[in-house]
Amino acid sequence: MRGHEQPHLKGSVMGLRFIFMLTRNDRTVEDAAQQLQTALSLGVRHIGFKDIGLPISQLKALNAAIKAGGATSYLEVVSLDRDSETASARAALDIGVDMLLGGTHAEDVLPIIAGSSIQYCPFPGRIVGHPSVLEGSIEEIVDSARSLAARDGVHGLDLLAYRSKGDVPALMMAVCKAVSKPVYIAGSIDTPERIAIVKEAGAAGFTIGTAALDGKYPAGSKSVPVFVHRGTLLMEFRDREETVREGEFIVIPHGVEHRPAASAGSCEAVVIAPA
Repeated sequence: MRGHEQPHLKGSVMGLRFIFMLTRNDRTVEDAAQQLQTALSLGVRHIGFKDIGLPISQLKALNAAIKAGGATSYLEVVSLDRDSETASARAALDIGVDMLLGGTHAEDVLPIIAGSSIQYCPFPGRIVGHPSVLEGSIEEIVDSARSLAARDGVHGLDLLAYRSKGDVPALMMAVCKAVSKPVYIAGSIDTPERIAIVKEAGAAGFTIGTAALDGKYPAGSKSVPVFVHRGTLLMEFRDREETVREGEFIVIPHGVEHRPAASAGSCEAVVIAPA
């Protein structure tokens, strides 16, 4: 990983929001507090955890540390039954997170968080098991996405795209086209190529847990992911210019000619590449 400072260029297209999840196998990791400090030191500004794996007191402390570090906090619900999910929604209020991701019982969660500042992004489709798996056809998942996005109090969707067995790129594109609210992609996004597919589908961002913690990205990949640590990065290609803001990702495909630049002053970026 290394930082870069570049001169000025104009850009037009936003990057992806990178949400770093302090999780593995749908559980918050025991060393979440240590992992958090590493993430904050790299400039990550969207950081989340699950509602299982650590006691509520430690999750509160984790949330406080995320906010003290200037980052937005996310709680992703793992529970699938109604009672457990409503308990998780109440925990989100108690912990004080900024965003609540996941869950399948929006009709029960929305009254609980009504009047709070929490932004809510439930799972579309049929979710089963632990780790969670997304089932159903693209048409069924799109119908679910439309129904959820139409609800007041739903700010976006948490799509478990890479936990489905069908055509994942087609699923992501169909859901993103079907709704006007932000779609965040979850699942095993463990290669730069998958990040690029997420961007092409029109998603607003993506979550990474295990893949980042286990250091999978450098292995066998020719594409180069770039994470903006501070400032705004402008990436100029022959056919377009893209703007990547603080806390966002861009993936440079192998062999594609490009030129990075900073919007104003300096930009610090982390390039993830083989050592």
